[in-house]
Amino acid sequence: MSLQIMKSFLKPLAHGLALCALTAAAMAVQAQELRIGYVNLDRVLRDAGPAKAAQSKLENEFSRREKDLSDVATRLKAASDKFEKDAPTLSESERSRRQRDLVEQDREFQRKRREFQEDLNQRKNEELAGVLDRANRVVKQIFDNEKYDLIVQEAVFAGPRVDITDKVIKALNGSGK
Repeated sequence: MSLQIMKSFLKPLAHGLALCALTAAAMAVQAQELRIGYVNLDRVLRDAGPAKAAQSKLENEFSRREKDLSDVATRLKAASDKFEKDAPTLSESERSRRQRDLVEQDREFQRKRREFQEDLNQRKNEELAGVLDRANRVVKQIFDNEKYDLIVQEAVFAGPRVDITDKVIKALNGSGK
């Protein structure tokens, strides 16, 4: 048999074998199931023990300042109402003085309220960052231990079969003890 005839015979055989190998590989990939998980981050931040503890810590830390601001607002409202009631009987100079005092008190109240809100937001962000860091470590641990191919935190739709939020919350609650 000549070399030319042998090449023409082997070429279709090689193509057939390559096609069989590719088909077998594709079937093996299809047989291996893709593992995907979904984590509802809103639920984690609402229901997990560390998130609840952070919220409670913030409430304890800021409740006194919030009450003080509420008391100042009540006093300012009462002073404003008294001024409105007394204004017709006050002299021009007394009315101007009390009005300036009210404006100054309101300005001071607004400043304190802004500072309170900025401090609260900063502390919320710090606490949230800590909880998110712990949650991400837990998700990474689940990813590695259970051999996931993909875990997403935001999805338009996710079925209960891929939702691992309860696992994450349970792990977070367990790691906090």
